Amino acid sequence: MTPVPLAPEDITARTDSYFNRTRAIVQKFGDKTVTYAVFLRRPVVSAPALMTEWLNAVALERNQKFDIELMHQEGEWVGAGEPLAYITGPFTALADLETIFLQKIGAACVAAHNAFQMCVALPHAAFLAMDARHCAGGEMQEIMAYAAAVGSRAAQREGAKGFVGNANDWTAHYFGANIGYGTMPHALIGYAGSTLRAAEMFVQTFPGEPLTVLVDYFGREVTDALEVCRHFPEMAASGKLSVRLDTHGGRFLEGLDPQESYAVLERHAPGALRRYRSQTELRYLIGTGVSAAAIWRMREALTQAGFPKVQIVASSGFGVEKCSVMADAHTPIDVVGTGSFIPEQWSETYATADIVAYNGTPMVKIGREFLLRSAKRDLG
Repeated sequence: MTPVPLAPEDITARTDSYFNRTRAIVQKFGDKTVTYAVFLRRPVVSAPALMTEWLNAVALERNQKFDIELMHQEGEWVGAGEPLAYITGPFTALADLETIFLQKIGAACVAAHNAFQMCVALPHAAFLAMDARHCAGGEMQEIMAYAAAVGSRAAQREGAKGFVGNANDWTAHYFGANIGYGTMPHALIGYAGSTLRAAEMFVQTFPGEPLTVLVDYFGREVTDALEVCRHFPEMAASGKLSVRLDTHGGRFLEGLDPQESYAVLERHAPGALRRYRSQTELRYLIGTGVSAAAIWRMREALTQAGFPKVQIVASSGFGVEKCSVMADAHTPIDVVGTGSFIPEQWSETYATADIVAYNGTPMVKIGREFLLRSAKRDLG
């Protein structure tokens, strides 16, 4: 997606006023070449492209050239406080851009880190990015999709399947696709009146396409899943049929309660019950909602009924911790639908930039000398 630089008046309006005033002062008293160091205070995965592409587009509009040196390539792990990039150019051309270019890198790096951790925790599962509905508008939607793709590619280099697509067309290109993926929301099942009827409507409208059917609407996850499988035996046998578990946290999957959930995991992953470290982890294992026990129970039911090739898509709160717990329980998830790579603690996404050199002379405020050391070396 080619970045579109903002009109000058829009940059001014979106920029912190002290940067605009700084630019005016520098224009009056004389320009200098400055070098910014950009960093975050926590470990992240480098995801700089949206920032660098936008800066280059603005430089072109301003008939300038910015020297952007990436200290870590896209997808590389970055330690807390390590500079992500050094940006060098005229102070008059860079002073009013800091607010916006920081917006484009901080959250992206944290979300990429989350996506990477999720994918390596469940390397045999494919992931679908379902973040758009949780984003605060189109700009955040693009940042999160890009970040998930960066984290995914980093995980794929370590052998994980990673993200194979997303839920909408607009950002599908980040995942190497032309369109978003998805078959039905809960609203369609309510409209159809039954899970099976919703599946029939989908197949009649989109013949030949794979079908993923939600099975939790009526609280009969196992019953409705098997009914759909029996109605579409060819699709079930060919692997073109999947069931999606999205059971909310206020109830157990059909047929489960705490005791039965324990029993399911004792059959399949007893070690996980002995290794849990918190009440949150225990809830992910045998609690309400889409737990490890719920997924194992669905796998049992499908296989016992003669549908071993029907895949299970799991959604509902699959962040880093939940993915790790699922991995520990060897949970048979084929696909994870999630937007939970969106950072939970937004304060962790705050990127910072400090000028570390003026006309080639290293200088930075007291307390940020750790940025100067690299700057001295790189500036020669």
